[in-house]
Amino acid sequence: MSTRERATTGNAGKPAPPPSPARHRLTGAALIVLSVAAALACGYVFTTWLPADRARYREYRAAEVCPDRTVVPAAEDCLRELAFTVEDAEDRPKHRTATLRGAAPFRHVEVAFGDSEPVLADLGRGDRVTATVWRGVVVAVAERDARQESSDAPRAELQMHAAFGTFAGLGAALALAFGTVRLARPRRLGVLTWRPYGKWLLITAGTACAAVGLISVWTGLPWPLVPAVCGAVVAATAVFLRRDLRRGN
Repeated sequence: MSTRERATTGNAGKPAPPPSPARHRLTGAALIVLSVAAALACGYVFTTWLPADRARYREYRAAEVCPDRTVVPAAEDCLRELAFTVEDAEDRPKHRTATLRGAAPFRHVEVAFGDSEPVLADLGRGDRVTATVWRGVVVAVAERDARQESSDAPRAELQMHAAFGTFAGLGAALALAFGTVRLARPRRLGVLTWRPYGKWLLITAGTACAAVGLISVWTGLPWPLVPAVCGAVVAATAVFLRRDLRRGN
């Protein structure tokens, strides 16, 4: 019998000693630091990232057609349609792009797409297309009667921004609660342990934010519903788990 097997056999039936209070306090301090980082991420999403993308989308939708010019600037706050020739087109799951050749200042442009339809799938070398340019970026490509927005086109899909920010905020709240308990009373954690309470709350938060965010994008529901629904789901789960655990004890 190996040394490892003898050690395992000798300790069979003996419960592992509980973590020391010092270890709980160290874990609590780390959780509080993590909660601060998550709270900063949440604040950045709702105060900077989301408002900036929302403003950019509104400016894009409000942009007017550019006036005719002899020399086209590299970037304009209006929509300009320019003629291009397709040099190459790739339609693979992780690489959907079209390489376009045009006049200055857009002599060689690579345009990324999120899907194959309705334009990219039919593009081939030498095809003539019309691209819409906004602020120096190709936001759409048209061929005949079909038009497809590029991956760089501003979109009103702020629901996933809200989902990410909400998950960061919920994670910050959970880390703060679990960390504070470990610092304040390391010998009496109650139900605020990783298994099963913390683990299931974190899984619930991640699943709820992802599901609600995606459903909101697909159905066009406003983004403020995302934090409201996710917060309610996690709060209800926390109450249910706590009551269930107390009954079990």
